[in-house]
Amino acid sequence: MRAYLTIGTFAVLAMLTACSGNDKPATEVAAKEIASGEIWPDDRGEHINAHGGGVMAYEGTYYWFGEHKADTTSSAYVGVTCYSSKNLTDWKYEGVALAVSDEVGNDIERGCVLERPKVVFCPATGKFVMWFHLELKGQGYAQARYGVAVSDKPEGPYTFLRSGRVNPGIYPLEMTASDVAAVEAINPKSVEKWWTPTWYKAIDDGLFVVRDAKAHSDGRFDLPAGQMARDQTVYVDTDGRAYHIFASEDNLTLHIAELTDDYTAHTGRYTRVAPAGHNEAPALFRHGNTYWMITSGCTGWAPNEARMFSAPSIWGPWTQHPNPCRGPKSELTFLGQSTYILPVEGKKDAFIFMADIWRPRHPSDARYIWLPITFENDVPVVEWRDKWTLDFFE
Repeated sequence: MRAYLTIGTFAVLAMLTACSGNDKPATEVAAKEIASGEIWPDDRGEHINAHGGGVMAYEGTYYWFGEHKADTTSSAYVGVTCYSSKNLTDWKYEGVALAVSDEVGNDIERGCVLERPKVVFCPATGKFVMWFHLELKGQGYAQARYGVAVSDKPEGPYTFLRSGRVNPGIYPLEMTASDVAAVEAINPKSVEKWWTPTWYKAIDDGLFVVRDAKAHSDGRFDLPAGQMARDQTVYVDTDGRAYHIFASEDNLTLHIAELTDDYTAHTGRYTRVAPAGHNEAPALFRHGNTYWMITSGCTGWAPNEARMFSAPSIWGPWTQHPNPCRGPKSELTFLGQSTYILPVEGKKDAFIFMADIWRPRHPSDARYIWLPITFENDVPVVEWRDKWTLDFFE
């Protein structure tokens, strides 16, 4: 989902810097403000161009990765950009972490759709691993692939490894052989019309899971075997195990798929969340012993009401909760869409809700929403604040 309209997204409004003489020492300088919806300049004075992104902390530095947006198109003509910061407010442009290719037919050919990049560090290999949603050039959103790339340095450059669909020929943990056989026996004509009770039950039973397990063609494109993967994120748990979370089954159902020890492939273990719930833009975090996930509905580039789910295990069961957002335009997620939940290093239970305010008519001017997450009876709340500082977490 992408959103538009204006609530200027977010910026670091420059505050006082440390001075000499009778001025305040550096340790007493006020924390810089975060103002969602405003222009957020980098060290060059240019609006940060890292949309649909995520932030990774590594050795005392934060790295923000996101989609480079052009002025007139959301297709990828540059690639994934990277910015670095020590304080989450002042950001240095590090350049293009993953560049698109000029090779005709390359999976990440210039003009492809490359969205929602997330980077994690793999201790087992010492590599930085980037995952993203990929659509091949000129094929719209039909391919619904993941892409993966690696680097020896957090800022890159990243080397593209491959793209594809997820777990071809493999069924989720909760589907037995008899479940698959029952779905395969469904009369196709009985589920031609969407949103009927019969169709809902078939989707819940795994109709599209079975459909996508094997390679097929939709009449225009030959599609690879495996589960569709669109809006996505990556989460590394406290035990070091990593997971790929993505919208699948024509954006009807979320999947959580376990990654291999090197974080570059799927193990074949995965589960489904909210079948036929029509969720995308997943952002996952853990608070205590509970996993939380904020998502959005599917309304194109336009904003909608955020959804929230919780589970005692990454494998579920997942329970839906009311919209966690509060304040002006909270019924439209403040005119934004979730992209990532950022844990603040060194601060207990400190999380930042990251979202994008999409502007499809001028993609490069899309803005950012960053808001602190609070907890009421251990349930997350995202309340609108015009301006705030990281002192909020003290």
